[in-house]
Amino acid sequence: MRKLYLSALILCAGLSIFAQEVVWQKDIKSSTQDFLSQVTTTIDQQYLITGSSIQSNKLQAESRKQNNGYDFHLIKLNQQGEEVWEKYFSGQNHDYLSATVTTQDGGFILAGTSYSGKGLDKKEDSKGGSDIWLIRINEFGDELWQKTLGSSSDEEARAVIQTTDLGFFVAGNVTTLRQAQDLKGYGSKDVLITKLDKDGKELSQLILGGKGLDEVEKMIPTKDGGALLGIYSRSSEVRVSGSASTQAGNQRSASSTAISQTPKASSNYGEGDYWIVKLDKTGKVEWEKNFGGKGDDHIRTLALTSNGFIIGGESRSERSGNKTVGIEEGTDLWLIALNERGDEQWQKSYNFKNRDILMGMSVVSGRLEDGSENSKGILLGGYTQAEGRIQTDDETFWMLYLDQNGNEQWRKHVKGESRKKEERLSDLKLNKDGSIVLAGTSAEELGKENWKIVKLGDRQVDQLIEKYDIKIYPNPVSDYAYVEIGFDFKEADILLYDMSGRQLQSIKTKNKVTKINTQALVQGAYLVTIKTDTNKTANAKLIKK
Repeated sequence: MRKLYLSALILCAGLSIFAQEVVWQKDIKSSTQDFLSQVTTTIDQQYLITGSSIQSNKLQAESRKQNNGYDFHLIKLNQQGEEVWEKYFSGQNHDYLSATVTTQDGGFILAGTSYSGKGLDKKEDSKGGSDIWLIRINEFGDELWQKTLGSSSDEEARAVIQTTDLGFFVAGNVTTLRQAQDLKGYGSKDVLITKLDKDGKELSQLILGGKGLDEVEKMIPTKDGGALLGIYSRSSEVRVSGSASTQAGNQRSASSTAISQTPKASSNYGEGDYWIVKLDKTGKVEWEKNFGGKGDDHIRTLALTSNGFIIGGESRSERSGNKTVGIEEGTDLWLIALNERGDEQWQKSYNFKNRDILMGMSVVSGRLEDGSENSKGILLGGYTQAEGRIQTDDETFWMLYLDQNGNEQWRKHVKGESRKKEERLSDLKLNKDGSIVLAGTSAEELGKENWKIVKLGDRQVDQLIEKYDIKIYPNPVSDYAYVEIGFDFKEADILLYDMSGRQLQSIKTKNKVTKINTQALVQGAYLVTIKTDTNKTANAKLIKK
């Protein structure tokens, strides 16, 4: 049976102890090997922890579900780290939740790999082999719609984003089978990107690949409504002539969606490279870049900056290819800054003395006097596995903070009071108030991976965060607005007035971000006032459109 409990935390870096505020820690215990994939921060600064679990017999009996495989597992925590709700989405076989993103209406879209046919929570038949299972839910975890994407080949989901038109890009990998008649690729494994509208209707599909293995690891939305993909590539380019470089017209028997194909145009420098592909808002390739040395370089994550992108992963390559930094020991972290056209700005490497694995990245942003956004720094999170001699902090969550030019500022390890043998970070998120959430697994023994979630306040990061008293978004507003309070308090009143001074709403809150209902308001301007138990007040104008 799973239990939630609080525990203390110590943070250390090198030989120094850093005095940092631990806001809370949650350990979600399990008797099976649970996989934690992601922590997603909601609009109102709550947290959705997502992964894959085998439900206990008790849970199966209560829900009358007979399934011994892995299911999608979701736990929503409030700003204080308390459980809001817990949900499972189950098929009759194994189903693994890979990626989650918050939607602009405050809900979520879930993308995972399903080995299940129709039955239990899964409403559509398998397309053959493994498929991509998409589920859209509201903020309470209730299903809005679901979609099964696939062919007679094996597909696996890896990433999902919402685009500026409120639709979605879903990225995954497809293993091309020789006998498959409905899907033709380039190598042993290719990348499959599907564009859908807000209701889950398929609009287009694209296959990317070279002569070998290509696996998408990460996808992020870009400012122009497109997407940036980070692909681990072990393939050479596909040489085709002129108009044959982009093929279209392959039709799936169950769908009228045309599948376009774009072959890899760049060669690898070594065993494995970073392959970066930029898509426009329609899902077509704008540009692609290849980065690597002679060894194996494995991309893990991407982040958007004020003037481009940061790409990062692990490298086993010495200076070679277009890699201009070497390695110290084992596997080093390798970061590259690109502008919006994909041109390299700088590259740097970092080392924790063993196999260093990068799992999360957040960019600290601020605003200049002219109102434009400026990237101030980069926060990395990961863990280190032993290769050869054992280091004290192997299998421990770590954080590494860099300035905007990639220069290291500090590094820290995060340890629980009951230290486990294996603790592996899965994801890291930097919050608007400068606090940090780390989520991963903690195991006493193989096959019993508990989920470990830590929220901490970092004074060094807090100094970089833009300070404010009150924020309202979206503004202008339609049905709901979020009121964000920038100073510290234990309890506050949110008061809404019309422009004649008449009070329309009064809400008590303990949260930094609070959702308010504005559906009943008529078009016009209103005043939102904050009053806290620390005698601080703030005002902001709200516009109802």
